[in-house]
Amino acid sequence: MPNEMSHSPAYRGRRLPRPDEEVVDQGLAFDMGTLLGRRRMLRVLGVGAATLGLAACGAGTTTSSAATATTSAGEIPDETAGPYPGDGSNGPNALAESGIVRSDIRSSIGTGSATAEGVPMTLELTVADLANGGSAFAGVAVYVWHCDREGRYSLYSEGVENENYLRGVQIADADGTVRFTSVFPACYPGRWPHVHLEVYPDGASITDSANAVATSQVALPRDVCEAVYAQSGYASSVPNLAELSLDTDGVFGDDGGASQLATVTGDPTGGYAVSLPVRIDTRTTPSAGGGAPGGPRR
Repeated sequence: MPNEMSHSPAYRGRRLPRPDEEVVDQGLAFDMGTLLGRRRMLRVLGVGAATLGLAACGAGTTTSSAATATTSAGEIPDETAGPYPGDGSNGPNALAESGIVRSDIRSSIGTGSATAEGVPMTLELTVADLANGGSAFAGVAVYVWHCDREGRYSLYSEGVENENYLRGVQIADADGTVRFTSVFPACYPGRWPHVHLEVYPDGASITDSANAVATSQVALPRDVCEAVYAQSGYASSVPNLAELSLDTDGVFGDDGGASQLATVTGDPTGGYAVSLPVRIDTRTTPSAGGGAPGGPRR
């Protein structure tokens, strides 16, 4: 039965386009939205391809690549945390480490001693609360992690099992924004270059991965990846990237990363600034999960 939301008839939280008629008579578009998941619906309607703005540049100049999503301001898709989350759901828990709340994630903390090398990258995520009208989600804790320039994940990959670099948490400010200092990740076989993220209600809840209210990934633009992978230390990423596209990627492929493709500015010498809006809806149930050790790196 329809319920009341803001004095307007609604069904499962969605306003009825024909408020004087039964739910079954709301039209094809409403029925599709009810029966299909949001991302599948976008594919059926032919929506969701990102328009890439590519700025040509010479050596030493600033490059930019912006994703202009045609999908509107919907919730960021739930994605797998993969087999190497380091959040306690699959082995080690970096979130229990003293010092994990930090902005510079290039070095290991605790018993770790290594520092990840690579092209400098800052990551800025702005979290919005769709359950509260899309307002800034101040106070949430955002955990990010990604591979190093060799394609290894700290805590899991051979040679860096005792390190925990490229993992860290920040608490969103009044604008819902968190910022991290890191290095640009590699492209390893089978996956488009990306950064993982989990959003928690607050800093006190991060030690239990079950508290996460959203799990997703940030996609990095091809032109920027190509510029980075031409630099020293990234040679293995060149052939891996050549075999991939956002449309064929196992995570971003269902909509080409339309709402996950970051805006990036900068150059390989001075580094890159990566930014993405992260819109989450705490009224929905997160559907993402981890992976098994030894499974595909996600």
